[in-house]
Amino acid sequence: FEPNSTPVNQSQPLRAVKAIFELAVCATSPHSSRHVPGVAVASRRSRVLPLLPLSPSCRGRGDRGGKRGAMEIGGQHPASSCSKEHQKIYRDWFALADSDGDGRITGPDAIKFFAMSSLPRADLKQVWAIADSKRLGYLGFGEFITAMQLVSLAQAGNEISQDSLQREDLISFNPPVMEGLDAQLAKSKHLAKRVDQDMDGFPQAQGPSTNHWFNSKSSKKIPLTAVTSVIDGLKRLYIEKLKPLEVTYKFNDFVSPLLTNSDFDAKPMVMLLGQYSTGKTTFIKHLLKTSYPGAHIGPEPTTDRFVVVMSGPDERTIPGNTLAVQADMPFSGLTTFGTSFLSKFECSQMPHPLLEHITFVDTPGVLSGEKQRTQRSYEFTGVTSWFAAKCDLILLLFDPHKLDISDEFKRVIGSLRGHDDKIRVVLNKADQIDTQQLMRVYGALMWSLGKVLNTPEVSRVYIGSFNDKPVKESAVGPIGKELFEKEQDDLLSDLKDIPKKACDRRINEFVKRARAAKIHAYIIGHLKNQMPTMMGKAKAQQKLIDNLEGEFAKVQREHHLPAGDFPYVEHFREALGGYSIDRFEKVKPKMIQAVDDMLGYDIPELLKNFRNPYE
Repeated sequence: FEPNSTPVNQSQPLRAVKAIFELAVCATSPHSSRHVPGVAVASRRSRVLPLLPLSPSCRGRGDRGGKRGAMEIGGQHPASSCSKEHQKIYRDWFALADSDGDGRITGPDAIKFFAMSSLPRADLKQVWAIADSKRLGYLGFGEFITAMQLVSLAQAGNEISQDSLQREDLISFNPPVMEGLDAQLAKSKHLAKRVDQDMDGFPQAQGPSTNHWFNSKSSKKIPLTAVTSVIDGLKRLYIEKLKPLEVTYKFNDFVSPLLTNSDFDAKPMVMLLGQYSTGKTTFIKHLLKTSYPGAHIGPEPTTDRFVVVMSGPDERTIPGNTLAVQADMPFSGLTTFGTSFLSKFECSQMPHPLLEHITFVDTPGVLSGEKQRTQRSYEFTGVTSWFAAKCDLILLLFDPHKLDISDEFKRVIGSLRGHDDKIRVVLNKADQIDTQQLMRVYGALMWSLGKVLNTPEVSRVYIGSFNDKPVKESAVGPIGKELFEKEQDDLLSDLKDIPKKACDRRINEFVKRARAAKIHAYIIGHLKNQMPTMMGKAKAQQKLIDNLEGEFAKVQREHHLPAGDFPYVEHFREALGGYSIDRFEKVKPKMIQAVDDMLGYDIPELLKNFRNPYE
């Protein structure tokens, strides 16, 4: 098995092992190994895994040394494959193309500027698709450089694809020929537009600030001209249409806190859950190839708090109470869990290329056995549910010696309801047992998960040993080693795609929230209508609370709503007990209609406006 070579067919022994696994889980279908450009499985000899380039076209070629299975970004600074001379040229071009000077080139600007390349529309469509891989609807300066380098390749007669960014000679290509550009640059020199530069001389374009949208008490509508990306459009729709509904019917008290500007701008998050000593902290260290501030590893329960590992200018830890009040951090909603939780919450910051794209959430080991009697000082499942709504990927870690799913772990998995598409299961430390034992462990894990997840689909389980030590080949043999490498390749492809899918995930979560808020408003309005006008209010409220399942069914039938979208009855009942139903608002059709219009017209129109301009 050669890591960076073209994919080869699986060997007969490996097929046999996978066939045995299929039998162990009632003929479930394992995912076939597939080649992912830019991702390779490391061998013991000296291969590393290029992952998540900072800018697809402006990245280094990566280090070729490292331990088996080490996962790292195969790049240096975003400008590393773009000379200083070319950067200066592109800065002038970017300033010209950015008609409103906000550091973003949107579709209309791109069409006007890219037309000077005289390339066919099909080529320009492909250029935009690759440069705007995150589908944000605009090009920052880094993406603009990527686009210009792709245009150079196309003008030289090369075919444009994602693999074009891997070319070793990309840095040697001159800027593309743009007809009439010199004349336009001469006219615009007096404007002296320049993108701000950071300490290394590489411009970091920042979009217009939208903080004042959330802080302003004015009811004045946000102009459409202020919206220059898909995320900006979601912020505008939230403030103008969804937030009024949430405030009116106290959605933030029952379901989820109100969203802030930082919630929309936050980097994608990956949360790791599992019992103690299943390798959660080691997994993060393995991805980063280094430790992070506050990391503790041992066979005993070492991580006793929620730790958010994110990018920062220097290595430091930030206490939870401080973190929850920082406007630029998306954690203000955690204040609802109280000081007892915030004292067990901290942020670990460090400069690292991977953390510029992904934030990791390390969690305390889920309690099992007698330890369940020790009550936590905060609502553990509530916190995991809050993070699950914010995360883009949730990894459930098991090891061969901890396959039992305790009551608390079962409640934690239950709290992930509605986020099934984010869950991935990892059987870690699999090289501690031989192949025959691994087959039995795999089958036992699938059997246990089937009783907890309650879904007809088979969960995807990644098998491997995610640490910096070589695979114990004496235990698993060469077949097992090859299997681990292929499984690691599949998991890496999921991680690599997270930043690219972040914008789509934001839209998905926004639509889910809007539907949940609409159903919540119907429930509150229905309960209000059931209350008497004058006397017997306390008795009527208690009756409604006791028969909440029946009231939910009435709302479902009356408004033709899907039963699966309704909240947990017990959680809703608990929250409802602290309110007087008589003081709730009745259903306001205009507010409901505004949310329906947003879902049916505004969001599709937003996506249409910021799609590939050449489609």
